Amino acid sequence: MTAASFSGSNAAAVAAAKTVLITGVSKGLGRALALELSKRGHTVIGCSRAQDKLTSLQSELSSPDRHLLLNVDVASNSSVEELARVIMEKKTVPDIIVNNAGTINKNNRLWEVPVEEFDTVIDTNVKGVANVMRHLIPLMLPRGHGIIVNMSSGWGRSAAALVAPYCASKWAVEGLSRSVAKEMPGGFAVVALSPGVINTEMLQSCFGASASAYQTPEAWSLKAATMILNLTAADNGASLTV
Repeated sequence: MTAASFSGSNAAAVAAAKTVLITGVSKGLGRALALELSKRGHTVIGCSRAQDKLTSLQSELSSPDRHLLLNVDVASNSSVEELARVIMEKKTVPDIIVNNAGTINKNNRLWEVPVEEFDTVIDTNVKGVANVMRHLIPLMLPRGHGIIVNMSSGWGRSAAALVAPYCASKWAVEGLSRSVAKEMPGGFAVVALSPGVINTEMLQSCFGASASAYQTPEAWSLKAATMILNLTAADNGASLTV
């Protein structure tokens, strides 16, 4: 894991500034959310497996030196463990975690989905969320407060043909979020958040050209950032939609 750059000294100068960890930050919803939060004066800890995209994003964030972008594979427990170590070393424990990293299978009937593809969906969308919570919640607990947002989907509350692995993974995120919410002390919230239907690479994978009829990640991020920043402990256990 490599850090692009980081300096937390400027964050204190921003009133009510928060530190927000976003997984899957190199593209789509994660990238748009990171850019919007940085514009609002918040500090972003972002991770992705694509170092070239992390490097590009670093230069586009407002006050680039304030943020920490790391090469992390959330599906790997040891990689996330190293992320937690770096966060502790730099004394930049997040106020908010957005478990956004995710992937989808190519449209196919379940029995025609390659086993490796099925495993990748589950490893990223379910184990990735669990790995981040496993290693980051213990860092947040001593502070007595924190918000954990696990990105779900409308397909985590319904079903669709040809994307059974993805639906299964997001139903798992819903159950995992509600269960962990019951384990948290006061002052914390764990929520499952459906972003709505957004024109991302994943939607294009399912919908093809018709995905362009839906809103862009940049338009979505304006509403999503406000919603996420305003979550409180009263939202613990909720299943919400942007």
